[in-house]
Amino acid sequence: MKTVSRISRLPREKGVWAECPERSVYFNPLFKTEYFEVLIRTVDGISSARASLPEIEIWAKETGIAAYADKILHRFARPPETFAGLSLKKPLIMGIVNATPDSFSNSGRWDTAETGMRMLYDGADLIDVGGESTRPGASCLDAEEETGRVLPVVEELLHCGAIVSVDTRKSLVTAAAVEAGAQIINDVSAFTFEPEGLEYVSRDPGVCVVLMHSQGTPEHMQDDPSYASLPSLEVFDYLADRIAVCEKSGIFRNRICIDPGIGFGKTVDDNCEILSRLGMFKGLGCPVLLGVSRKSFIAAVSKGETADKRLSGTLAASVAALDKGVDILRVHDAAETAQAVAVWQKIKEFE
Repeated sequence: MKTVSRISRLPREKGVWAECPERSVYFNPLFKTEYFEVLIRTVDGISSARASLPEIEIWAKETGIAAYADKILHRFARPPETFAGLSLKKPLIMGIVNATPDSFSNSGRWDTAETGMRMLYDGADLIDVGGESTRPGASCLDAEEETGRVLPVVEELLHCGAIVSVDTRKSLVTAAAVEAGAQIINDVSAFTFEPEGLEYVSRDPGVCVVLMHSQGTPEHMQDDPSYASLPSLEVFDYLADRIAVCEKSGIFRNRICIDPGIGFGKTVDDNCEILSRLGMFKGLGCPVLLGVSRKSFIAAVSKGETADKRLSGTLAASVAALDKGVDILRVHDAAETAQAVAVWQKIKEFE
């Protein structure tokens, strides 16, 4: 990637990238909504520069992309205020409940509704229930078996008044979860694995979705992940496409949250590059969810720790993500994350 000192040195001619800026020009906030990294992707590669908002506005007008730039920059200035009925004025914590014996994080123990209620007591704002492991190499689970694992936990949590998300890529599980009253469907395939799941969500205007990026399926996603350009740009484009598909189904941005999918078809460097540009995803106009909890990239950049020894790395990545505008942290350790978020919030009061 070529980086120049000033935005005036970036291309100004109205070439292919200017004709289709939504696939060629990207804005990554560096300081609130006042200073940005501007990235341009062309057939010759990627160029970038850092610029203030007034400089960007002048450059965008001169290059013929003012309308596109205004739309994206407006989204940074006016981020979503709620998701699934929860205020986004403070970061939300999504507690993970794995109703499966083969999750990478629970050492063969089944999580239950009690696990979720304990997380809520510890500071979680909502609970994500999954019945199929999506760890690298995991095989696909029968939809009926997955439903049997998830539904009792979901129903009990809902009975206790929890906001419940169901982590599934299966339309049968989606239909059962929506019928039971789950407020969110969290699909690691962004509804590409079984697209008909969108139909069940679209029928109920009270149901929201989380769209995650994954390169491939869990069975083979880590075999040899690769990206033609910067991973963050490709992930951005993928999520923009999936948002458009949802909107065509009647599920609009006020019901959509996005997740860049750390660890899903990505190398350690891919993960870290995406984490460094998380703020860019706010330009899609949806809340941003991040799941880094206990993931293997933490061990890869440290000392090879097992999943139960990755809390410190999880908190480090989580706090860095909050500084970049992430709205929801999906975690296994609710109490520790709540404490980290509280300290981060207090410090922010003095900035």
